[in-house]
Amino acid sequence: MTPQVSVILPIHDQADHVERDVSEYEQALSRMPHPHEMILAVNGSSDRSHEICRALERRHGTIRVLEDGRAGWGRAVRAGLAAARGEWVCYTNAARTSPQDLLLMILYAITNPGVVIKANRRVREGLVRRFGSLLYNLECRLLFDLPYWDVNGTPKVFPRSFDRLLALTRDDDLIDAEFSSICRREGYPMLEVPVFSVRRHGGRSTTGIRSAVRMYVGAYALWSDARRRAG
Repeated sequence: MTPQVSVILPIHDQADHVERDVSEYEQALSRMPHPHEMILAVNGSSDRSHEICRALERRHGTIRVLEDGRAGWGRAVRAGLAAARGEWVCYTNAARTSPQDLLLMILYAITNPGVVIKANRRVREGLVRRFGSLLYNLECRLLFDLPYWDVNGTPKVFPRSFDRLLALTRDDDLIDAEFSSICRREGYPMLEVPVFSVRRHGGRSTTGIRSAVRMYVGAYALWSDARRRAG
């Protein structure tokens, strides 16, 4: 049966929780009246993530595993987008997304056709992380004239008819800023849904001061490149 919903999960060194998370997602998604597939995009992992994901693939007929030895959030998302077959496409951070939130976002998308659904994480861990996120979102709002917050918030769900979102180009964390800028440029309406369950339930965050600075600089470079291509 061809899936109507494709869920992409980038997996990077998440052996400590990926089996639990994916199993819980499967239980939640099985309650939908729409067939789904889950694409586990294992990227640059040095632990047992790939081995565990392959075992999950054998256990669940709805799971497919992709593997790339190179790390990169955007690279994993793009691989999943290229493989997705559903009419609704979703990608999310498995370390921060609860099964309930994932199911909620997808159901919002199905009942609101022609709209991008995106999480807006209302609470973050630590004052430094909150401040850094605020600065980044302010920068993106200013550069790309965005009317919404939490550029990096996931899950993100969109209909396949928004085909520009299937052709993202970034291999790094800036893929989410690219996603939002395309929505703004193409006039894809977006609905932000508040999410409060944001605590990591496994793994370690790869976001630090250096990576944050790269994102600030990268957002400006992304904007400059878009302006050059626009003439």
